[in-house]
Amino acid sequence: MIVTTIRKPKFETVNLAKITAEKLGLNFVERKDFGIDALMKMYDAENILLAKKNALVIWTSEGILYFHPNTAHLRIKNLRQGEGDRLIEAAQIKAGDKILDCTLGLGSDAIVESFIVGNSGKVTALEINPALAEVVRFGMKNFVDDTPPVIEAMRRVKVVTANYADFLKSAADNSFDVVYFDPMFRHALNKSSGINPIRPVADHRPIDADSVREACRVARRLVVMKENSRSLEFARLGFKIAEGGKHSNISFGVIKS
Repeated sequence: MIVTTIRKPKFETVNLAKITAEKLGLNFVERKDFGIDALMKMYDAENILLAKKNALVIWTSEGILYFHPNTAHLRIKNLRQGEGDRLIEAAQIKAGDKILDCTLGLGSDAIVESFIVGNSGKVTALEINPALAEVVRFGMKNFVDDTPPVIEAMRRVKVVTANYADFLKSAADNSFDVVYFDPMFRHALNKSSGINPIRPVADHRPIDADSVREACRVARRLVVMKENSRSLEFARLGFKIAEGGKHSNISFGVIKS
């Protein structure tokens, strides 16, 4: 991966690109008038981290990856109107809770979790890919095109670049109320084309049993996992499928700590 900018960038954008490249240990390349495809060939890059005006995006073989509240906006709107949310219900998240989200991805679940726990709670979200973590971390801090409740929720999320297996081993007993996993599904859902750009930079390894055991030690109440409804991962790892969503292709599994 290399870091560059849009064409004809302002000083602030160049500075953002250089600071990000240094932080991630990547090479900064001047964009000049080269196209993205040309830069990929010139530098043998599989992905390009691109600095734009007050934003970071990643160009991948599956499309452009960028931070956006995405479904979190609608889910928070529904919650404010008194409607339910399957993750919140399955994980029994409430105001003041401390949540460890082990698989940040693009951050939609973490934002919804943060909305529920509020100022008295805490959401720590882990992402193993440093570039993806930086794109989402920067977006959480700087995205402004949304409603105050969504903005406030995303600002509270603490993004940590870490392998959840290592983080869990170092965490104290009962240090979080809920530990949450949302791994890349073993069998992708064809209709999920919106998340395709994340696939080239995502961690595709299945959750291991040791990490689940550590999560049970770290979680005071529940360990929760989201997976394809047809997945055999729930049985393999000892999760009991939560009620609700009978007509959905997504299920949540829970383990009581």
